[in-house]
Amino acid sequence: MTSQARTLALPPTGAAPGFLRLAWAMAVALALALTQVASAEARGVPESFADLAESISDSVVNITTTTTVAGPLGGGPIVPEGSPFEDFFRDFQNRNGPGDRAPRRSNALGSGFVISADGFIVTTNHVIDGADEVEVEFFSGERLVAEVVGTDPKTDIALLKVDSADPLPFVSFGDSDEMRVGDWVMAMGNPLGQGFSVSAGIVSARGRALSGTYDDYIQTDAAINRGNSGGPLFNMDGEVIGVNTAILSPNGGSIGIGFSMASNVVTNVVEQLREFGETRRGWLGVRIQDVTDDVAEAMELTEARGALVTDVPPGPAAEAGMLAGDVILSFDGADVADTRELVRRVADTAVGKTVEVVVLREGAREVLDVTLGRRELAEGEAVPAAAAQEPAEAEILGLTLGPVDEAEAETLGLAPGSTGLVVREIDELSEAYEKGLRAGDVITEAGQQKVAQPGDLEDRIEEARDAGRKSLLLLVRRAGEPRFVALSVE
Repeated sequence: MTSQARTLALPPTGAAPGFLRLAWAMAVALALALTQVASAEARGVPESFADLAESISDSVVNITTTTTVAGPLGGGPIVPEGSPFEDFFRDFQNRNGPGDRAPRRSNALGSGFVISADGFIVTTNHVIDGADEVEVEFFSGERLVAEVVGTDPKTDIALLKVDSADPLPFVSFGDSDEMRVGDWVMAMGNPLGQGFSVSAGIVSARGRALSGTYDDYIQTDAAINRGNSGGPLFNMDGEVIGVNTAILSPNGGSIGIGFSMASNVVTNVVEQLREFGETRRGWLGVRIQDVTDDVAEAMELTEARGALVTDVPPGPAAEAGMLAGDVILSFDGADVADTRELVRRVADTAVGKTVEVVVLREGAREVLDVTLGRRELAEGEAVPAAAAQEPAEAEILGLTLGPVDEAEAETLGLAPGSTGLVVREIDELSEAYEKGLRAGDVITEAGQQKVAQPGDLEDRIEEARDAGRKSLLLLVRRAGEPRFVALSVE
């Protein structure tokens, strides 16, 4: 390519000065054009996404959910605070007391995609959570009622099923581990209820952890907005490599930071929901933390890797002889880099399987055979009757928190029957205050799990720390409007 450009740049012998300048300019322009084409081909920049979008659009669906609530949704006139009409509308609403307010039906929108010809559909759990009815709209305009097969709040994945007289077009999952930062991706869904829409961008980052124990998010700058939740993120082969789940935004709109749960997490969850209607994750039964540089030096490790066991409560690991102070170096034949990797690997292993776990104990390696239990059963064990009563209020992360009661739920803009933690007071020097939390805010979820008592939040914080997380994602509502806030748990 270079030698050709140089040849074209040579002026013909005896050429007139004007022709010489023209020929020289044309040669340089041609050389630049060829260079740009070659560069574009090297980067794999697509000329258009139209063919790809057309080939897979039939498999993407809009999802509408209907929920019956026992009281008002706050759907009346919205007036600015301090408006001269504020008192008028407040008096009007107060005249219609709670006894006069009939149950209402609330609708929510989301996205999803078909993964089999017989009608299995993947979406996010928060799209269909609590819904009385789920309706799926296809690209053709056909609408079908969907049944919820199973959900997994920990990864925010749900599996639906529709009955169709004809086989449905569907898409397959790709390998999210093959995606590289800078690869092209395309998102499809129902943003802001506007109907089927396509956006494109690149993989901005990989391995993002937002809040949950099993997080493995792909970050992308492809536009993702409200209503895109549950929709697919495609690679350029038309394979689903992520499920669009969340955005990071100060205003609720896309600013180019979106997150999709990686397909290699989703596929395992979907397989279990399809087979059992629930997840069945492996359980090792240990509390762990990352191996830091100073710990590695003290234990004479050549590198800071593995998972340091801090506690071994009754369970599979204890039965196999694991001890606090052991460093887990290998699990089921694969090296363990850190706690996050171990937690995911254990969860993805079949319940009841006996695996080899290599630990470092007092400078020597030992091999333990551990038969995994089931995490869901371990987490669902009943609390002993003698457990101490939950305190009414607690100070956590600079926040004085108490459970929301029915009397104040409506005042705070929450639907009747809502649970959460009300911020009674806040330390103005705390990170929470710096990130915008104020007295009167209500924390309804932590780590994508509902919280109703201060102890629930403390448990989520401890889980995040055990999993090596530096922060915990909180769902905070102010006057009924939700937003996510990440607070450090270190």
